[in-house]
Amino acid sequence: QVQLDESGGGLVQAGGSLRLSCAASGRTNSRYNMAWFRQAPGLEREFVAGISWNTGRTIYANSVKGRFTISRDNVKNTVNLQMNSLEPEDTAVYYCAADFAPYGVVSATQRVYDYWGQGTQVTVSS
Repeated sequence: QVQLDESGGGLVQAGGSLRLSCAASGRTNSRYNMAWFRQAPGLEREFVAGISWNTGRTIYANSVKGRFTISRDNVKNTVNLQMNSLEPEDTAVYYCAADFAPYGVVSATQRVYDYWGQGTQVTVSS
């Protein structure tokens, strides 16, 4: 079992920045790719960014490329999402997710992720 705990959400004006963090506990010595997803009111949850546990390869949704950066610290068992140039359309609950992936191929598909955090609210005002 892996427990995920997100933090860092809040209210920010358009053009501002926020940094989300996700702390993993439990079976953190296993091979988990990590990702961030988000869900805006009335919409389905969508992929934001992901990072491989072994190569550090990253993938991003087109809507956040060039603005968001995902990173991880395997010693501290944390994954971060630096969000710059925030837009009102980025308003959502952001979720951290972990996928047991021995071969390290990171995915944008929700169903492959085994563990999820409770989410943290990000609100961007115009």
